[in-house]
Amino acid sequence: MSTPPFLALPRCAHALRLPTARGGFAALRAEPAGAVRGSALLVPGFTGSKEDFIALLEPLAAAGYRVTAIDQRGQHETGGPDDPGAYAVGELGADVRALSEALADGDTPLHLLGHSFGGQVVREAVLAAAADGALPWRSLTLMSTGPGAIEPAEAARTKLLIDVLPTMSLEEIWQVLQQMEEGSGDPAKRPSAEVARFLHQRWLANVPQALSTTGGHLIAAPDRVDELAAATAAAALPALVLSGVRDYAWPVPEQTAMALRLGAERVVVEDAGHSPNAEQPTATAAALAGFWARS
Repeated sequence: MSTPPFLALPRCAHALRLPTARGGFAALRAEPAGAVRGSALLVPGFTGSKEDFIALLEPLAAAGYRVTAIDQRGQHETGGPDDPGAYAVGELGADVRALSEALADGDTPLHLLGHSFGGQVVREAVLAAAADGALPWRSLTLMSTGPGAIEPAEAARTKLLIDVLPTMSLEEIWQVLQQMEEGSGDPAKRPSAEVARFLHQRWLANVPQALSTTGGHLIAAPDRVDELAAATAAAALPALVLSGVRDYAWPVPEQTAMALRLGAERVVVEDAGHSPNAEQPTATAAALAGFWARS
């Protein structure tokens, strides 16, 4: 999961509940002080939340972008039903389309970004919109995501989580995860007490059925890059593949190869891992603002 570096919202941002045709979604919104150059919808990954993007809000708003980061269905403050089918990647992609429709104002270009599993969700949204003949976005960014299933070792860990979900509570699983972290002997990775409390709360707010369904997708995700390349080319939709220099979920060379297949721009953020949005937000925001300005 991503670990936000802090939790205090900048002055330009506020929390809200965003209504859509598919229900309400918890969100963070940042507004530029001056003219609005564009809007952006930021979609988090597996076990993540809108707070994963909190460090991007101020620099992106300062660059002139109205930014909305959301909790996906089944995550943190959005919640969701007990039906596992509600969290199929196609259903979550439909949520992204509904959110995009709610954010569209007719005059301001809307940029779409998905982080990690969120990248595969926004891919589904783009493919479905292309099949319907209209893409409402000015650009697409895939951040720290890959063409198909996650790396085998990470898939094995995710499979363990799926296997224990029917027999262990989220609190019990959390305690096991904390014991594993404490045994790693890496205190540099430990967050502040405030952020640690938030991570605990966020984990407990997950809908277990969402974890099981989305985790299952990550383990066996199909490669749909060629379909996406055809859709973005037909719509003349610019794409960016952005990652850190290392990634535990999808190898960085695999992400670079995906960018080549998409004909996408490629940015590798120095001194960042799977979450450049949280680990190197200044460089990440600059890369995003530059790409959006060119799109």
